[in-house]
Amino acid sequence: MLSIGDLKVPSSLVLAPMAGISDLPFRLINRSFGCELAFTEMISASSLTHGSKNTLKMLDATSDDRPLGVQILAADTERIKRALDILSEYAFDLIDLNAACPVKKVVSRGEGAALLREPAKLQSLLGCMVKESGIPVTLKIRSGWDETQVNATEIALRAQDAGVNGLFIHGRTKMQGYGGEVDYHILGGVKDSVAIPVIAGGNALTPHFIERLFQETGCDGVAVARGALGNPWIFPKTMEYLESRTVSSSPDVSDITRIMKEHLASNAAFYGEKTGVVHFRKFFTWYTRGIPVQGLKVSAFLAKTLYEMMRLIDEVQASQADKDCFLTGGNELVPSYQPPERFGCSPYSPGLP
Repeated sequence: MLSIGDLKVPSSLVLAPMAGISDLPFRLINRSFGCELAFTEMISASSLTHGSKNTLKMLDATSDDRPLGVQILAADTERIKRALDILSEYAFDLIDLNAACPVKKVVSRGEGAALLREPAKLQSLLGCMVKESGIPVTLKIRSGWDETQVNATEIALRAQDAGVNGLFIHGRTKMQGYGGEVDYHILGGVKDSVAIPVIAGGNALTPHFIERLFQETGCDGVAVARGALGNPWIFPKTMEYLESRTVSSSPDVSDITRIMKEHLASNAAFYGEKTGVVHFRKFFTWYTRGIPVQGLKVSAFLAKTLYEMMRLIDEVQASQADKDCFLTGGNELVPSYQPPERFGCSPYSPGLP
């Protein structure tokens, strides 16, 4: 059981917000595998208050998509107040402030991980959110700015004083981005320093790595991000492992392609065929990780229609029909996740492994 304010969730695993990834179709696929608490994509408060249609689309949810959190990106109280006023019209269960995004364009605006260098300002922003929000407020941070400015414990204490109901922390610094080692000692120190729930993240790629996060940090929950890319099975397999120390066999290619088709169809229904297919291209690569179909992966990044993509998925299954091929569970090969171009990074490319 994970409790954040008055929100109680029967699982300690959380589907983390990922820009360009955590849309409604992605969340619903993971919900069907036992994910209890999920987040929308990171929402720019500036884009939201300017009425961006793409941003408003990110807020779409269904009754099956609950409980649901929304994460915002902001660095001034007036913008936060205006964003909260808009979000109050939606039925979100909690709201998170992102002080962890390491993308250069975001940081240059004083948002995301830039707030790690201004603890007092961050505390003030959180105080505003707690006062103005009618739902639980959480904060997402990193261990610090760089190895010389590791201040996660100070920020955690300030956040607690501001009245937040929970803390999400990625065990790397801003300068590490999504590479390098996760510092479990810092995560454990933050957990020991506060009374509010702490949800740890970083390298939550396999049931074994997730167990390590729990054991070495004492955290209340684990945020799963890259580990869920093309792998919704991580939720039931992790819960099984934590409860029984065993992991059931990995899904075979038939299981994988069935979920791929469901995800693709959901994308087409949500975005329309053209955009839905384009958006699914990167997922094709993630779902087929560990399956020797490199040529089909290249073709998937050229597919433009639902028929073309469905045919490629059928070819994945057909190519392995006589090989008894199983997903190896090699989540260590998950590509480094980076936010998409609209947040300042290059878009996903066909070169991902």
